[in-house]
Amino acid sequence: MIEPTRQLITAGNTAFLQHTVKQLLGYGWSVSHAVNAHKAIELLDKKPCQIGLIAIDPSTSILPLEIDSSPRLADISWIAIVERNELSHEKTREQIFNTCYAYQIHPIDARKLDTVMESALAMANLQGTHPIPTLSCLDDEYQIVGNSPTVQLLYRTIAKVAAANAPVLITGESGTGKELTAHAIHAHSSRRHGPFNVVNCGALPSGLIQSELFGHEKGAFTGANQRKVGIIENSQGGTLFLDEIGDLPLDLQVNLLRFLENLKVLRVGGLQEIPVDVRVLAATHVDLDVAVGRGAFREDLYHRLNVLQVRVPALKEHLEDIEALARFFFQKFSAEKPTKVCGFSHECLTVMRQHHWPGNIRELVNRVRRSMVMCEHRLITPADMGLERRHRLSRDVDTLQQIRDAAEYEAIRAALIRNKHNVMRASIELGVSRVTLYRLLEKHGIEKNGCHDERQAIHVSSR
Repeated sequence: MIEPTRQLITAGNTAFLQHTVKQLLGYGWSVSHAVNAHKAIELLDKKPCQIGLIAIDPSTSILPLEIDSSPRLADISWIAIVERNELSHEKTREQIFNTCYAYQIHPIDARKLDTVMESALAMANLQGTHPIPTLSCLDDEYQIVGNSPTVQLLYRTIAKVAAANAPVLITGESGTGKELTAHAIHAHSSRRHGPFNVVNCGALPSGLIQSELFGHEKGAFTGANQRKVGIIENSQGGTLFLDEIGDLPLDLQVNLLRFLENLKVLRVGGLQEIPVDVRVLAATHVDLDVAVGRGAFREDLYHRLNVLQVRVPALKEHLEDIEALARFFFQKFSAEKPTKVCGFSHECLTVMRQHHWPGNIRELVNRVRRSMVMCEHRLITPADMGLERRHRLSRDVDTLQQIRDAAEYEAIRAALIRNKHNVMRASIELGVSRVTLYRLLEKHGIEKNGCHDERQAIHVSSR
């Protein structure tokens, strides 16, 4: 079994931590230091970490990072280093109790600290024994998949927003899953047993939008042969999702604003307003601030809709979820594939991580489904996905880190093959410690018995 990644982030007085960090390097820990909360989050974006070491400065007796105010930092298992006499202060004790996994007294016993950190890391890695985290709605068609910090933040935001009853504005690029996010908010809210109705404001004929939204009375206009209940009224007790709200004509923006102010609808041709208990979620891929500035969207309506906001990240912002997403869609559409197709090649996953995905999740779904049908081998290749190797070699796509990662992967795999998959001998040949090599094996998804080579690389079974 590959050991958990011994990645550590430190914060606080560097002089206070310096000797301790030197000792931990000898125990195989990889250490990054953050001077403030902003820098800590930047480091976590580049290199995810589950364990933190934080020094409480004797001169201030406070934690150096705003752990409580940042969900990203609060998720880390922090171990505090503190002078013994500082524990006599109630504020210090309270901070450690509320924010830290454990604490150690300065000067540090490195062996004891390593044991505590191993325990914290083992507890953090229990999360890894569970399936890919998802926010499931009422059926399997609606799921948000991913385990990256970016998607974890989206999970937490949805959970908080779902517990409220105020209007929500969902923003994000086309294809990121804004309707899926709206469905998740509804499904995890107290209105989940009520209707969830969707209106695409950009798809309805301009002459029919008012009738569709608010309904009409019999004889209100030519062709109105009977009373029609509008979508808003039909959403009684549930949620109304207005997709592409930026495309709503200005005259109807006035009517929508009036409804949001008094939660009553007036059918076209009607004389009496009808109270409606409905929560409104709206989504747009355009910048409504800009639209307001050029007069294309009412500022008062914008503020009415933007009480709570959820930003759905573009796929390029959480490429570490590519494998989980590809596996999820592979399983979802497994009935469409030939029996012999069982997964993705390592090269295919590498190229997928380096593609920019301008069409976001929608593009990924389409490419996976197409490749499953067209693949003539056991493993799906970049060509099957329509992602040729030239994309990977493009200056616009490859970063220096990606080039290094590719070279590192090939060097480790070759060393394992030459040494018949003996990790100790391979680590000696590569000039790194065995602990470091285990960390690199986990980083690149290489099993020490060699089952992750180019031809056997990542198999996905249909469950």
